[in-house]
Amino acid sequence: MADTAHAPAAAGQPPAARPAPAHRSVRDGVRAYLLIVRMWMRSTMAYRTSFAFTTLGNFAATALDFVTVVLMFSHIDALGGFGLPEIALLYGTTSVSFGLSDLLAGNAGALGDRVRDGTFDILLLRPAPLVAQVAADRFALRRLGRVTQGAAVLGWGVLRVDVGWTPAGAALLAVTLLAGTAIFCAVFVTGAAFQFWAGDASEVQNSVTYGGNTLLQYPPGIFGRELVRGVTFVVPLAFVNWMPVLHILGRPDPLGLPGWADYLGAPVAVLCCALAGLAWRAGVRSYRSTGS
Repeated sequence: MADTAHAPAAAGQPPAARPAPAHRSVRDGVRAYLLIVRMWMRSTMAYRTSFAFTTLGNFAATALDFVTVVLMFSHIDALGGFGLPEIALLYGTTSVSFGLSDLLAGNAGALGDRVRDGTFDILLLRPAPLVAQVAADRFALRRLGRVTQGAAVLGWGVLRVDVGWTPAGAALLAVTLLAGTAIFCAVFVTGAAFQFWAGDASEVQNSVTYGGNTLLQYPPGIFGRELVRGVTFVVPLAFVNWMPVLHILGRPDPLGLPGWADYLGAPVAVLCCALAGLAWRAGVRSYRSTGS
């Protein structure tokens, strides 16, 4: 049988369209994302006072989480063998990573509403990558309050923790924040893709994203071994901060993994994003609209 993939077009018919190169698709997606974000930012800045108050409210609400930890340490000296500055390092790294991912892609969790009411069809008609539209939809700049609060706690922890900081350690911390953001973004996109089949699954996604963020704020040693295995090998949230931060602090991980595993944050993030992309494509292909 002849290979029809490279067969010439029949006379009078245009040649089949070729798919855009991967780098062009990524470039178009980033461009569309930035344009949508800019639109929502201009809308937000039209009410600057409201934006300032909502951002401060977001900062204060998330700050209460760490205030609870501080109050806990007024009665104890250590939690799972970790002092308050070490907890601050865990808290700050996951809070910054989660806050950035929530800012960049958190609105993907609302995809189920669009699938149920049929407004996802509107996105299909727009000449822009779907995942960029979904991630940037209703971009909420007020979420910078969470990022700022987490960065403040992280900065305090970096200054107070008993660690001899080296360029390698500082670089690992920076990569950890970027990799953690990418891992959480991948979870948001995967959760959104799942909503093509289960339209009311946002709470399941929240249990992994918001629940995972809360989990990673505390030392892994206080949790059951099976739970630690689950967030290492099933949903690899342990690479958001547990593995690299334990390395920075000179602490062994509860599972006894080899030392090189502490540096796998970036490769795990790439793998998670690739799997999220596959899940997203499968979800979009399964979409059949709401009918009439």
